[in-house]
This record gives sequence, structure tokens and C-alpha cells, in this order.
Amino acid sequence: MSDNPNTEAALQANRDRIKHRLIVLSGKGGVGKSTVAVNLAYGLALMGRSVGLLDIDIHGPSLVKMLGVEGRQPPTNEDGNPIPVRVHDNMHLVSIASMLPGPDEPVIWRGPLKMGLIKQFLSDIVWPEIDYLIIDCPPGTGDEPLSVVQILERLDGSVIVSTPQDVAFLDARKTIKFSQKMNVPVLGIVENMTGFACPHCGETINLFEGDGAQKAAADFNLSILGQIPIDANIARTGDAGRPYIYDFGNMEGAKTMKKIAETILETVEGDKK
Repeated sequence: MSDNPNTEAALQANRDRIKHRLIVLSGKGGVGKSTVAVNLAYGLALMGRSVGLLDIDIHGPSLVKMLGVEGRQPPTNEDGNPIPVRVHDNMHLVSIASMLPGPDEPVIWRGPLKMGLIKQFLSDIVWPEIDYLIIDCPPGTGDEPLSVVQILERLDGSVIVSTPQDVAFLDARKTIKFSQKMNVPVLGIVENMTGFACPHCGETINLFEGDGAQKAAADFNLSILGQIPIDANIARTGDAGRPYIYDFGNMEGAKTMKKIAETILETVEGDKK
């Protein structure tokens, strides 16, 4: 990465405009990490906070679709500098997907290029004043989460996402240790796809059984922020670029997501008082 003084000054200016920084991690793919990141962002925005989303899943970016901004490139400000894509008045997004020729275009890069791009996301792009930056990472503890932690220098916390199975938590536990080694406070665990309520009888069926969340919480002295049930509307709203937490606010999953956002806000802002 370049040590250009102008780049470093721009990076610091962006850091100064971002009040709180949260990273969403998962050990495995397919556990709903991006869904949690998007709905956490919407939850904070619904509570009156200004929110930025940074998608550093370079090889599999999904937030542009989940936020309904496919095909929109980053605009420029009055000085001609790129700024994040505006999702709503108090929500902004930066993702490589906004800069690719099309949704099928692969990014075939090794680590140094990815680290350089993440630094550009936080220096070349002029971020607005925001209360929360939510960083959506690819699965695991590789180049991307390591790079963003080093570049931002200070993070308020990490949110660990996993499904209930013990085998899924084998990898989720590594993200907890990663956070601890990088001096990022772990705000808690989100267990996704916890159970499915039968639409006919209402009985809850545990499609993915396991006590990995409870064991990880006990072993690392962490809290379980919430257990999100399986709901087909979560997938539908994600595909439609709509906020599940808002459109289906009376559903159990949305209530859980709202509570997760409230708990994180109270934890982060309470610590600053």
C-alpha cells in the first residue's frame, strides 16, 4: 500500500468522520452474515443513527442487491471526488460491486490487491459524517478482515454470526479468537436460522440442531445477542432489496433483529458515556 501523505491525510479525515465502527464476522459462508449486517444497519438507521455499510467481500459482494442499489455507481461530490452510494438519507454504501462492469464479473485478485482496494475504500472515497460504519466481511479471518482492522486502527466491536450446528461454531470460534487477538471487543454472538415455525401447527422445528452458540458464549464469556428463526421472508426481502426488519417488523425474526440493534447501540454508546 502507498504511504503517500495525501492518502494518509484522506484516510485520517474519513476516520474522523466515522464515530463508531463495527465489523460483522463469520467463520463459514452461508450463515447469513450479510443479512445480519444489512438488518443491523437498518435497525440503527431506524433508531435515528446515520449509517455507512462497507462491503469488503471482494469476491462475493452481495450488499448492492440486498440494499436495492444494483447498477448504481458511486457518485462524485462538488470537488469531483467519489462518495458512497446513497441508499437512504441516513444510509450509505461502498462496495466493489458498484464499480464492476456487471454482476457476473469475477474479481481474481490476491491479497495485496485486496488490501490496497480496502484502503482506497477508506481514503479515496469521501465518506460523510456517520454514526456507525458496519463492515461486512467475507467468511473467515483472512486478508480482508485483517486489512480493515489495521487500516481503521480502532473498532468498537465485532458481531459473530453462525448457524446453530456445532460444526459451524468450530469456525465461528476462530473469529472470536481473531477479534481478541486484534484487540476488537466481541459484542456478542448472533445465532441465525435457529428454528422454523411450522405454518400449519405453529410448532418450532430445529432444522439445524446444536448447542454451539451456548458453548461458545460460556467458553469465551460472551452474550448471545439474539437467535433469529428461519423465515422465508428474510430471503425474499434480501432478493428484492428491501429491509426485512422494516417490511416484516411484526415477525419474530424482525423483532429479534431490532433487539440486537438496540443491544449493540446501548453497549457501544453506553461505553462512550
